[in-house]
Amino acid sequence: MMPFENYLTRLREIRSSGEAVDETSYYDALSNFFNEIGKSLKPKVHCILQLKNRGAGNPDGGLFTEDQLKKRKGEETSLPQNPARGVIEIKPTKDDAWVTAEGEQVSRYWGKYRLVLVTNYRDFVIVGQDLSGKPTKLESYRLAASEKEFWNSTVHPKKTAAVHELTFNEYARRVMLHAAPLAAPEDLASFLASYARDALARIGVQ
Repeated sequence: MMPFENYLTRLREIRSSGEAVDETSYYDALSNFFNEIGKSLKPKVHCILQLKNRGAGNPDGGLFTEDQLKKRKGEETSLPQNPARGVIEIKPTKDDAWVTAEGEQVSRYWGKYRLVLVTNYRDFVIVGQDLSGKPTKLESYRLAASEKEFWNSTVHPKKTAAVHELTFNEYARRVMLHAAPLAAPEDLASFLASYARDALARIGVQ
């Protein structure tokens, strides 16, 4: 099963239990999806949820590069560090991700981390910075226009994946690349290639 289809399937399974709470019960579905996509990047990117408070509150998640998760020789514990590829703020599917992105909580996270992915599991909004260093929404992706439409789409994950699998996977890759240092021409080429693959998928060219 492909990452996005698996994401939808897992969300449906959790909700079908009748025991899920609105936000946190679905965390593992989201982190598993990003970890699967993160495996394809160099360096690999790992999604870790429920981060410590480093002065701006507790982000729901963070995107760490593989080298950040390795202890240096002689260290008993890892030193405090910001997730290299930004933090994640997660809300229930009934919430409006764009309203959340404008809120005080995300503003605090942005002040410390400079890159925040805001999601309600169906909408995804990247809050980064513009050329003048001010907060701005860089890129977004919508899986469904309403909460009801989204949960209906999880009932038929293969059908929904046929529409979104390629383009949403590419969006997720870019989420994890926005804060990546562009140290070499191939780094920029990789980022631009994601947009190219996205565009081809949207016009049906495989």
